[in-house]
Amino acid sequence: MGDYGDLDRADIAPLIPRSDDYAWRAYESDPLRMPYIHEAIQELELPRGGRGLDAGCGLGLQALMMAEEVGPDGHVTGLDISPRFLEYARTIADKAGFAERVDFVEGDIYDLPFEDETFDWIWSADAAGYPTREPLALVEEMARVVRPGGTVALLVWTSQQLLPGYPLLEAGLNATAPGIAPFTRDMGPGTHWMRLLNWFETAGLEDPRAKTFMGEFQAPLSNDIRTALISLIEMRWPGVKSEIAPDDWKLYQRLCRTDSPDFILDVPGYYAFFTETLFCGRVPAQ
Repeated sequence: MGDYGDLDRADIAPLIPRSDDYAWRAYESDPLRMPYIHEAIQELELPRGGRGLDAGCGLGLQALMMAEEVGPDGHVTGLDISPRFLEYARTIADKAGFAERVDFVEGDIYDLPFEDETFDWIWSADAAGYPTREPLALVEEMARVVRPGGTVALLVWTSQQLLPGYPLLEAGLNATAPGIAPFTRDMGPGTHWMRLLNWFETAGLEDPRAKTFMGEFQAPLSNDIRTALISLIEMRWPGVKSEIAPDDWKLYQRLCRTDSPDFILDVPGYYAFFTETLFCGRVPAQ
């Protein structure tokens, strides 16, 4: 078996056009997250033979991981608002030998196109909240399609240190609109990701809990990890030029341009990490 069913990562590359910049970056950055995504999915203890929903599935790679977890008698539905991503996801799942165990549906995670209590669990990683809307309504909508006793799980980005030695620059970048997204300056503190446990409790979910997973990387970097970190850095703070001081912009360019002699990944002893936090709750049993 490969990384995803019958496929290794290298088998997926020809299925995603490089001209689709966002999709390609999502594929390139996958090695950074794959190990702890496996850990997070195992943390859910998905039932063998269960039926689940990956809300905001993107390329569908996590849906394939969950299909592996629930076994040949289980089923995973991936939902995304992008028809383009769904096309890639279907092709990848078919090539991976999962066509009968995974399907993909176009839709909005805030208005799920499913009947009440359709799934044994729902998962959403780095998708719920983009664009920002009322968080409680989101959790309630996710819980609506899960059967009593089933799990609602959201995995969200919570921190990173990617520019070692430049804490002031990185703090400034993190204070920009892209840096705090999906939170915005006009939102109240109760709508920040780190309040998810309260959202779960207010929505009536039981046993709310959280666990943080970390991706960490140090020199010497493998080619895959180096490429993935470049994609991550390029995706992390888009369009920040107007929000930071001119000197900080110049420093950011000097550190984060791959053709710069001071490119941050070439710093001797480079070390970086980021964290994502899994928030879970259980729909009350009837």
